[in-house]
Amino acid sequence: MHADRIEATYLIETPLAPGKVAEVMAGEQSCGTFTRVHGETDDLRARARAIVESVEKLDVAETPALPNNWLERQRNTGPWRRARVTLSFPTANIGANLPTLAATVAGNLYDLGEVTGLRLESLRIPQAYRAQFDLPCHGVAGTRRLTGVADGPLVGSIIKPNVGLSAEETGELVGTLCAAGLDFIKDDEICADPAHAPLARRIPAVMERVRRHQDRTGKHVMVAFNITDETDAMRRHADLVEREGGSCIMVSLNWCGYSAVQTLRRHSGLVLHGHRNGFGALSRHPLLGIGFDAYQALWRLAGVDHMHVHGLNGKFAQPDAEVIDGARACLAPLAADAPDRGDAVMPAFSSGQWAGTVPVTWGAVGTADLLFMSGGGIMAHPDGPAAGVLSIRQAWDAVRAGRSLDDAARELPELRRSLDFFGKKG
Repeated sequence: MHADRIEATYLIETPLAPGKVAEVMAGEQSCGTFTRVHGETDDLRARARAIVESVEKLDVAETPALPNNWLERQRNTGPWRRARVTLSFPTANIGANLPTLAATVAGNLYDLGEVTGLRLESLRIPQAYRAQFDLPCHGVAGTRRLTGVADGPLVGSIIKPNVGLSAEETGELVGTLCAAGLDFIKDDEICADPAHAPLARRIPAVMERVRRHQDRTGKHVMVAFNITDETDAMRRHADLVEREGGSCIMVSLNWCGYSAVQTLRRHSGLVLHGHRNGFGALSRHPLLGIGFDAYQALWRLAGVDHMHVHGLNGKFAQPDAEVIDGARACLAPLAADAPDRGDAVMPAFSSGQWAGTVPVTWGAVGTADLLFMSGGGIMAHPDGPAAGVLSIRQAWDAVRAGRSLDDAARELPELRRSLDFFGKKG
């Protein structure tokens, strides 16, 4: 790992020599183009050109993963070679500029005529460069401190129905969920500032119930208000959350963009809950887009505190292996040469989660430093939300003690009812 270079690893598919294509990628994303240009001196290339660090040849396909008009014009019929390519880029080319970093390691690479598939898999960032960017204000430790959860997972839920509730109805539901024993509640990603429940009314209505619950019990329930909007509006919304005694704001990362999220991070000291909705458009094709490891690295440079990773055995299309790798990446140091940096972000598990998905989650990640969010698994529990929350806590206690859920459920009626009710639906 070079102290002044960023390494990016890609999966590519091409009918050409992979080593030659790697050199094209390096030139395109640094000081050159498809050919050497006037003024591109040896000295300039030594300072500014990306370097091909490695090319690992993989399998060969009979058909291309994606169409490519440039190759079709050349009547290129394959075979279609796949390879893993690692490039390194001088940090001096980029500076402390997150959008330009993304444009450098991705950008026009997706449009190269030489490839029929290209996916950015991972980034390795040196500590000296990482230090120029924002850190999480809270991360794992701060989230635990604010919620008073010193050990075990934070159990959370999502406000359902997703949209349609008035501000007052949302407040009433949050009061019910607080009383049910949750640590964390969040808005749905499609409910930000709707006409029927604008944030100017919804935030006070919700926080009134949160404060009442805290006065009764001493417990602060963290509510992630979806303040996704244009930048100035997000700052206003964040200020209102803070004035009302809230602790968390949520943004839809892909639609706000790097610059807006950085501005929000620097404006507000609230916990920043990063929602990745839309990530499937960037990642579902195995030979196109961006893998979660690289994705979370870029957003961690913006200073988010939580990152969604989806859930295991959940309702979405992402393979469990990617969910597991994503959670581990969030909890690992971001800078490759600074293992003690302490800038981990809390992975947020969601999508079809309930007591029955706890064992596979614990078995895969081996840590309780996570948000375990369940919508239907809590609110559709046959004995009500409080029983739903308790069933999830019972499941976590069981697996951490080395017990099976069926064994624990013999003496825990809430867990038993959950297994019987949701298990049959699976």
